[in-house]
Amino acid sequence: MAKVRVIPSTINPVTLTPLGQLNRRKVAAYARVSTDDEEQATSYETQVKHYTEFIQKKPEWEFVKVYADDGISGTSTKRREGFNEMIKDALDGKIDLIITKSISRFARNTLDTISYTRKLKTKGIEVYFEKENLWSLDDKTEFLLTIMASMAQEESRSISQNVTMGKRWGMKEGRVSWAYSNMLGYKKENGKIVVVENEAILVRQIYQLFLREGKTCTGIAEYLKAQGIPTPSGKSYKWTKNTINSILRNEKYKGDALLQKTYTTDYLEHKVEKNRGHLPQYYVENSHPAIIDKEEWEIVQAELMRRDKIGAAYSGNSIFSSKLICGDCGGFYGRKKWHSTSKYSRFVYQCNCKYNKNHDKCQTPALAEDKIKEKFEIAYNHVMQEKDRILEDVNKVIKLLSDTSELDAKVVELQNKMEVISGLVDKMIKENTRTTQDQVEFNKRYDELSAQYESEKNDLDKTLEKRAYKQAQEIKMKSYLEEIKKADNYLPEWSNDVWMIMVEKVIVNRDKTITFKFTSGTEITL
Repeated sequence: MAKVRVIPSTINPVTLTPLGQLNRRKVAAYARVSTDDEEQATSYETQVKHYTEFIQKKPEWEFVKVYADDGISGTSTKRREGFNEMIKDALDGKIDLIITKSISRFARNTLDTISYTRKLKTKGIEVYFEKENLWSLDDKTEFLLTIMASMAQEESRSISQNVTMGKRWGMKEGRVSWAYSNMLGYKKENGKIVVVENEAILVRQIYQLFLREGKTCTGIAEYLKAQGIPTPSGKSYKWTKNTINSILRNEKYKGDALLQKTYTTDYLEHKVEKNRGHLPQYYVENSHPAIIDKEEWEIVQAELMRRDKIGAAYSGNSIFSSKLICGDCGGFYGRKKWHSTSKYSRFVYQCNCKYNKNHDKCQTPALAEDKIKEKFEIAYNHVMQEKDRILEDVNKVIKLLSDTSELDAKVVELQNKMEVISGLVDKMIKENTRTTQDQVEFNKRYDELSAQYESEKNDLDKTLEKRAYKQAQEIKMKSYLEEIKKADNYLPEWSNDVWMIMVEKVIVNRDKTITFKFTSGTEITL
């Protein structure tokens, strides 16, 4: 019979250090709360304090750090900076043991929980889950960890579903909830959304720069950068045209709120998509204090539509941009600097295509800024002699614009068609799952219906756009009407506001005359 001699182990399987050697374990803790409201903030601070004291009381432990994420969901580790920093430090040898309150605090995603504990285990790094009393280096732990992590994930799904349903019921009842903390001009005070006046001033300035000075979104962003003004997120010099565009288009600045603009498609990855009709939306009027007058907001939307149609041709270099039009080619006038290197340098406006090699040379003249202003004042004073007639004409236009019954009927018709097609597709899919069908024929029919649906949807989008544009023009004309009512019959001096509101376009003719087309439709040639 073979003789067996036992060679005792010399390494501690937990600490991976020689037996009998006193080595203090480097211990860290991980704390997390799910939201950023005041109650959860208290919980967050309590967790940090608890683990700091808990670790420091153990003589065999060396306190490293409490890693924490405040206001971050646990279903995914992608945006959890504190968690990711902790894992990196552990793998770099800075941590031997991680303590966390529970599996749900560590991660509510089963895959992440198992993946990270395994990765740490290969380096001899242990995780202790306090609530479940589980030590990850114990061979029996992984099975229990898998079960409990799955339960935590299911709990997260249930919570996510309940929260979502709660929000949607709130939307139906007009209860407004939106990310005011990252929105310029608003904050929450005593449970209510209130205006932050020093920020509201900046919002109003952005609207003024766009509407009264004709600046583009890019131009406004560059201006704010140059002023060193912080963005809504608090970062200076990070203004972009998209940020400005979102501020100009956001209905919340007029005191209304469109709810459910986006929705979460995956509660684990927190994937968010724009709601393009997938879910109902809710529009709540006068839900909170306004920063911008409704009339001004609507005028801005009409101007945005106008500029969208113009496209890249709109420069926004000055209030005259995209208003001056060449009578020869129909192109825009742009600002040019003449004699830039001499003492006679000055800005003038001329056709952008005047010296284009692939374009017939336009014969329309260049105009100095003071000449444009002078001619406009004359045209204005001439028009205002017939103020009563203009008021009557504008009221007629407003009446025509207010009638959207034809477009409304078309919207309903197209929506009904789309509903029918959607029902047919749904019926086809259900039948295909119940009985064996010719899949070639099924796919052909499916593609036909899909193409038909897309066609109707495109028509609906265009119709909705036409209706929105007509409604915006109505608001613009109403604003013009009010401006005419209060305006002096005589313009004593130049006014940017009067120019921007009253002038639709100005045509420069080759005979050096200028035709002013006012918003009312009245034309004056000088």
